[in-house]
Amino acid sequence: MLFNSLHFLLFFPIVVGIYFIIPGKIRWGWLLAASYYYYMSWNAKYALLLGASTVITWLSGLLINRCNEKENNEKRREILKKLLVAVSFLTNLAILFVFKYFHFGLNALNKLLSLLHITTIRSSFSVLLPVGISFYILQALSYTMDVYRGKVRVERNLLKYALFVSFFPQLVAGPIERSQDLLPQILVPHSFDFDRVKRGLWLMLWGYFQKLVIADRLAIYVNTVYGAPSHYLNGGIINLTALVFFAFQTYADFAGYSNLAQGAAEVLGFRLTTNFVRPFFSINITEFWTRWHVSLSRWFVNYLYIPLGGNRVGKLRFYCNLMIVFLASGLWHGANWTFLVWGGLNGMISITERLLTPLWRKLRAFLGFNDRSGLMKCLQSLYVIFMFGFVQVFFRSETISQAFDFLKGMLRFNPYDLFNGKLLEYGMDRANFVITAGSLLVLFAVSWIQRDGRSLRSKIEAQPLVLRWGLIFSALAAVLFFGIYGPGFDASQFIYFQF
Repeated sequence: MLFNSLHFLLFFPIVVGIYFIIPGKIRWGWLLAASYYYYMSWNAKYALLLGASTVITWLSGLLINRCNEKENNEKRREILKKLLVAVSFLTNLAILFVFKYFHFGLNALNKLLSLLHITTIRSSFSVLLPVGISFYILQALSYTMDVYRGKVRVERNLLKYALFVSFFPQLVAGPIERSQDLLPQILVPHSFDFDRVKRGLWLMLWGYFQKLVIADRLAIYVNTVYGAPSHYLNGGIINLTALVFFAFQTYADFAGYSNLAQGAAEVLGFRLTTNFVRPFFSINITEFWTRWHVSLSRWFVNYLYIPLGGNRVGKLRFYCNLMIVFLASGLWHGANWTFLVWGGLNGMISITERLLTPLWRKLRAFLGFNDRSGLMKCLQSLYVIFMFGFVQVFFRSETISQAFDFLKGMLRFNPYDLFNGKLLEYGMDRANFVITAGSLLVLFAVSWIQRDGRSLRSKIEAQPLVLRWGLIFSALAAVLFFGIYGPGFDASQFIYFQF
């Protein structure tokens, strides 16, 4: 059930209406039922995996807490707790491996066996990737770790804990919530608040604008170009346009989903993590990754980077830790060598930027560059957009060789292609290019307005009534008239649903 589907547009008002009608003490039960219905609308059988991950991590929390209460020997207690954490992680990661990485691992093993002239392994095992499995498993594992670290009280009610893992607004593509943030919100009833509901709906409207008007329109051009690999070698400006468009498509698509999730949760009385903080206004790629997919970055920092030693080690070890985190992030995104290359490139860029920072500071001082000038900020944004678009080529390509062909095609750059109509041969006519340009200007304008840290909604609320509702109705009209819906309202999937 996609957020941009008719099914969800019927499902969500019904859930909200019943939620605020029934007594507050049982609302969590209604949300749990609604969340499992939401997940089972894709494939009912995979709710068993969601339930299995929930039970395993819930039991691990109970047993860790029992060790704290019953085991007096400190050394034995720590050993038992670490063993329980290990079992929780290994069983959940085993589920993830079987359903997401089995064929990737088998293919890699078979390539190695063929090099050694050993008979390869054949398997008839075939399953569809359960939607959202990478997200809810990380969220469930964070609970195990938080209980072990003493950051959250153990939840003894299995069903309330199940709602933490399966909360439908953020179940299939995040934000990945920490138990210490979301679980306490589940344990208290939420009353109806008109202003909060209104603000949540406004955020959902912005999310629909990002997805339907921007991301799905950019997808027309991007999918056409990537669907015609025979044109790569002579792509030039075509490839460069697709590179930039896919960078913005990824952002508008995923930020749009995150805003829809946040808005839907806010309507119900819950506050989720802000997943994107003006990432294209970063000064470099290192800062970009602190503003992009914040909840995933935070998970890797808390549960991988810090346990590895973080930055409290020598420089070489520190850079190794960074690379491990980026490679793990790449593998988390998908079972393909392209994602490992994507993670490795991001790691290399981040390490290179850190190595070159002292030299860059001296160069700026020598040339008299003002870091706060509009020109410098503009150049920094262009650098971030291009570098992000560059690594996203590997994210979007099906194979590494296809990605390199795409990049080689960019070298045959012919500026005349901007004016000879060649850009219009890839699915988007002139009118759609104009709409794209206008919507991207809106996207940047919103980010610029938020530069002081205040949300756009708070700024809108400070405006006169006529202007406030004029903006809301303009956004609604833009979604209705300029949104890409597909034939028969065939809702397009969000990019991150494949992970």
